[in-house]
Amino acid sequence: MITAPLHLAWRYVSRHRLQTLLLAGALALVMALPLCLRVLVGAAESAMRQRASDTPQLLGSRGSALDLMLTALYFKRQPLPTVTMAHLHELRDTQLAEAIPLDARFHAQQTPIIGTEIEYFSFRHLRLAQGKMLTRLGDCVIGARVAAQRGLAQGGALFSSQEQVFDMAGVYPLKMRITGVLAANGSADDDAIFVDLKTTWLIEGLAHGHDDVSTRPDAVLKATPDNLIANSSVRMFSEVTDANLGSFHFHGDDSAHQLSAIIVRPKDAKSEALLAGRYQKSSLPVQLIQPIQEYDLLMSTLFQMEKLAYSILAVTLLAAATVSALVFTLSFRIRRREFSTLADIGISPRDLILTKAFEAALVGALSLLFAGLITALVQWNAAQWIRQMLS
Repeated sequence: MITAPLHLAWRYVSRHRLQTLLLAGALALVMALPLCLRVLVGAAESAMRQRASDTPQLLGSRGSALDLMLTALYFKRQPLPTVTMAHLHELRDTQLAEAIPLDARFHAQQTPIIGTEIEYFSFRHLRLAQGKMLTRLGDCVIGARVAAQRGLAQGGALFSSQEQVFDMAGVYPLKMRITGVLAANGSADDDAIFVDLKTTWLIEGLAHGHDDVSTRPDAVLKATPDNLIANSSVRMFSEVTDANLGSFHFHGDDSAHQLSAIIVRPKDAKSEALLAGRYQKSSLPVQLIQPIQEYDLLMSTLFQMEKLAYSILAVTLLAAATVSALVFTLSFRIRRREFSTLADIGISPRDLILTKAFEAALVGALSLLFAGLITALVQWNAAQWIRQMLS
């Protein structure tokens, strides 16, 4: 009969609840670590792979393909050389693919500002939760998490951040009008601010608006038949409004303006092969990559690190089991008088051994329960945590 040993074990465990919970909790944490790691890695892999697989190709400056992928897909700030609008025009002239430009060089208080075209929103299946899309220079549409974290909504405003503390060109933060808020889609788009390309050029200082110099003779420093040079009294606009929109003008050739990357959507498999051949020459300043290939390469590296982490956790689990065995051994030694009394009242040596085994088993079962609850909690929140980590 095992009823008596099980009863004795249960009475001891329930009587010393704090000791039992501490020991079971410590074991549960060690057992849950590899399970939680597997859950988090799986969630990260799923989130990143989906975005990579949805992006056929990326065109960017020759260099680190991984940096290009992280910049274009996840808006991570990387030391990435830029391409120019000339490369975008050249790609479109081939008529082999749809090209969507991205300019991810600027931020608003650590939130990436993404300059792009309206086709990006349909490509990523983004829809508005409120407001409307970009309508003019200086407008922005913000991601769902940006709106929630900062308490922003349609009709509000955001300021771009200066990229350099000492800006000798006199480029000031731009106040951007929020025209809409995107619905949450569980990707890096939830943590970004979207503007059109001309707005990023305005942030960069390639365009500006100011008072009409022709109506202010006192502001003219030098006049020529073709041009007016104003003095420092002329007010530069840091916000685009309906009233001053006409005063904004751009400088330089737009084909030289910079982009971070270009999303390439070939028309068919043949077009994809032709484009791959066109940009495979190492002498070209640009490269064409397939994000899913770079993702798989990244995951293969992470998998090696994951195996190393599992090995370390296995050693930790073995150490925890050894310490637990030592705790039980010391506990049983301290309770020798108790076990001697039980033997005197008729408990057999076999039942005493079963009692000790049941005590260890009850603690182990409680540890497994706690480990399962911890893993379930991590699994329940894994997707949200991974989105926050990737943002």
